[in-house]
Amino acid sequence: MNKKKAVYPGTFDPVTFGHLDMLNRALTIFDEILIAVAENPRKSPLFSIEERIELIRQVAPAPPPAVTVVGFHTLLVDFVRKNDCQVILRGVRAVSDFDYELRMALINQTLARDIETVFLMPSEKYMFITSTMIREISELGGDLAMLVPPTVELALKKKFSRSEKE
Repeated sequence: MNKKKAVYPGTFDPVTFGHLDMLNRALTIFDEILIAVAENPRKSPLFSIEERIELIRQVAPAPPPAVTVVGFHTLLVDFVRKNDCQVILRGVRAVSDFDYELRMALINQTLARDIETVFLMPSEKYMFITSTMIREISELGGDLAMLVPPTVELALKKKFSRSEKE
């Protein structure tokens, strides 16, 4: 039997309950999810790629092989093919997300006709969460308990307390 595998790419800076909600829901559709943590040269992440991978591994809802976490810095469709997947999984919170994600899906389809993009909407209670918002709330000392797992909240507090001392 062929296992249904999907790649869930993103920067995950940091991983949120919204990401984990998407992952849990995707696991009801796919046998295996490969979380692909992007090393994007156009972004200046708060956490290193190694830190982001480790945080996701700590909070992932299922152990390997159901959920595997790796970093990547190549063209997404090349990464998907290299890992014997056929599906790119993307979350869409709002119309603004859909516009961007649709364009990305069309580009990926142009580059690799054999790879599909599947859009999932997060649960309503997570529709508003963005990693950017999480970083801003954390930097200002806000409560993140309803937005990120405790491990991630602790990592954010450490990161921002260190930057205040510098």
